[in-house]
Amino acid sequence: MRVLFVNPQGNFDQQDSHLTEHPDFGGQLVYVKEVSMALAQLGVDVDIVTRRIDDPDWPEFSEPVDYYTGYEDHLHIVRISCGGPNFLNKERLWEHLNEFAENILKFYGDDLPDFATGHYGDGGYSCVLLKQKVGIGFTLTGHSLGAQKLDKLGTSCENFAQMEQHYQFAKRITAERLSMEQAYKIITSTGQERMEQYAHPLYQGAVDVKDDAKFAVIPPGVNTRIFTTRPAADDETIHRKIADKLCTYETKPCVVVSSRFDEKKNHLGAVKAYALSKELQDKANLGIFIRGIDDPFSELERLPKKDQKIMRPLLAIIEQQQLKDKVFFLNIQSQKELASTYRYFAKLGSVFTLTAFYEPFGLAPIEAAACGLAVAATKNGGPSEIFEDGSGILVDPFDPKDMARGFLKGIDEAATYARLGEQRVKTTYTWENTAKSYLKIIAAGAQTTHTSGFVLPALEDHERLLTYLATRS
Repeated sequence: MRVLFVNPQGNFDQQDSHLTEHPDFGGQLVYVKEVSMALAQLGVDVDIVTRRIDDPDWPEFSEPVDYYTGYEDHLHIVRISCGGPNFLNKERLWEHLNEFAENILKFYGDDLPDFATGHYGDGGYSCVLLKQKVGIGFTLTGHSLGAQKLDKLGTSCENFAQMEQHYQFAKRITAERLSMEQAYKIITSTGQERMEQYAHPLYQGAVDVKDDAKFAVIPPGVNTRIFTTRPAADDETIHRKIADKLCTYETKPCVVVSSRFDEKKNHLGAVKAYALSKELQDKANLGIFIRGIDDPFSELERLPKKDQKIMRPLLAIIEQQQLKDKVFFLNIQSQKELASTYRYFAKLGSVFTLTAFYEPFGLAPIEAAACGLAVAATKNGGPSEIFEDGSGILVDPFDPKDMARGFLKGIDEAATYARLGEQRVKTTYTWENTAKSYLKIIAAGAQTTHTSGFVLPALEDHERLLTYLATRS
């Protein structure tokens, strides 16, 4: 069986070049790579189909066919040309996806794949085009949806033209609707994602969130090659570096804050919670993981403007509450370094915290749990399902007192929650489990006849979006 993982945006290579350093090289690329690798280990032939880039500024992605070392027999990266040779942001890809689909079919010729999975709206729409042309069935994994982004960015009738010019919402949401309609199944990470994101008014008529036959909840996994309690070869070096950095701090457990700098991640709430509790300050330090600088007090201007905006209130509280001897920042450069750092603080009986106002899934908490950290995470979103068995502590991200309570519970019962969290990851959140669940759906979908030749509308449904925006004003 040959399966395509269709992901036009970003790109893939052996070195994971530009991963997390560009908006189009985010978590979905990790997801696609890991599920593909796990399926390959199960003996399935998988092609990650993405866009070929022959651009001197992006030299890693010019070869038509590539691979990951150790997976050459069953997994390939297939790069398909469309829209010219240069790198294009995902918002500029929509008009080139028909060419992308046509060139996919030219690449495979008579040896068509058995099934496909589309990732993000552009991958889903590419699969719609493949189904229309030759009847290849597919699943849709949306990862994030355009309607929620449209809302989050404050789009209105007044600013719609400006927002549309940049974000191409009409194309994206129309493509998502068509992908939902035509998909054999829609795969979500949690039941909450299904019931909340896909129930958005802009998707009404394209999908019924109450239709159990249309959806499958498949949680992502953890890369247990990296995120594990087992020591790694470079742990000693990394741990010595951390110890040297923290030599002036009292040795005690730590409240670990490790997520990308984004206002919705609510770093400010975590710092307020720590500053509020003298008991928590006595029992634990606060460690905030950042990227790119070592000391934000002296290097703040080196951060991107949006990160500076988030960081300034944190520094103000730390100084006002005289917490500089209890709060530190660590510059973490890679996933391997992150996992090693988690193991260092797990030995001290620390707690990992995620205080996002809303977290669609919550991969970071289970990565931390896999490394032996107790977890206290937002009750809003995916963590409420991940830790529904009591293996983690849930907190209210809008209530600093409740966050402080959860942090203290994690410190006081670190050994218990570390054991429960690691067990939860091993039994539920591995990429092997994710791949096996995918394979069941793929196998059934490959045996199903999928109708081709249907008529597709243009990706220009501005009227639907303007009608929706008018109802909100």
